[in-house]
Amino acid sequence: MSQHPPVPLGTFPTPVEPAPRLAAALGLGPDDLWVKRDDLTGLGGGGNKIRKLEWTVGAALAEGADTLVTTGAPQSNHARLTAAAGARLGLDVVLVLRGSPGTSHSGNLALDGLFGARLAWAGEVDQAGLDRAAADVCARLRAGGGRPAHIPFGGSGTLGARGYARCGAELREQLPGLRTAVVALGSGGTMAGLIAALGSGSVLGVDVGALADPAAAVAEFAAPLTQEAVTPERLRIRRDQVGAGYAALTGPVTQALRLAARTEGLVLDPTYTGRALAGLRAAVRDGDIRPGEKTVFVHTGGLPGLFGHPDAIAFAEEGARAFGE
Repeated sequence: MSQHPPVPLGTFPTPVEPAPRLAAALGLGPDDLWVKRDDLTGLGGGGNKIRKLEWTVGAALAEGADTLVTTGAPQSNHARLTAAAGARLGLDVVLVLRGSPGTSHSGNLALDGLFGARLAWAGEVDQAGLDRAAADVCARLRAGGGRPAHIPFGGSGTLGARGYARCGAELREQLPGLRTAVVALGSGGTMAGLIAALGSGSVLGVDVGALADPAAAVAEFAAPLTQEAVTPERLRIRRDQVGAGYAALTGPVTQALRLAARTEGLVLDPTYTGRALAGLRAAVRDGDIRPGEKTVFVHTGGLPGLFGHPDAIAFAEEGARAFGE
């Protein structure tokens, strides 16, 4: 594992805020629910990927890279923040994205262009296909004299997970007696880092459908960071919020988006944090999270993705009522 130090990219520690009106709406006590504002990490619109990029980009810089190459979906938060990190540090960035050009012109893609990233479209491929496309891009860059660094999907891995071990340490200081941290589970590194700091029994991951086997990824990334025996079977993971798939907007997610906005003025995104809150709501309903237990909702950001999701925008606009109705 790399021993290179992280490069500072974010603003930490992020605040923890009480959410008493949301707690009441979920069936919790007014002092039970808190929000860890990792949407306020600073760089490039904020979000959880900055904590991981501090480590992965730090290693890339130490190894002499002049270009960052990473993969993702068109509205990838990780891709957006990799582009922002490259802009801040004077590095070129190539984003290898699933799909084809012209399918979207808003949300994270707009910011990718603003930050100056170049896009390589890989077609309708799985993650293995994206990785092959990224390897091809790296080979072309090397052939031209470049020094590319391939940043893993979602910034996730044991190295990137160190960023969320630091977040877990912040939470231990900010919320003594914390029982459960609830977080979206995508590529696995965020949940893995939190487990390293808080223990597997204190982290509830809500699967968003990014990986076929997210539990295996979390266990793999977390195990080297903790003395705890981390296995997929020991993890607290809800897989009931995926719906029709990663890009689909589900009924529980629309309810979660509205609930957070209208109780706390808190904006969630339709893919990650919306699913995470829907999962928290279901966990309270079935007794996995109970009143009287201190719970934190880890807000991992992703607001620009809302503006790249036509169904979510249409749903949000429907909520605006004409004056006098």
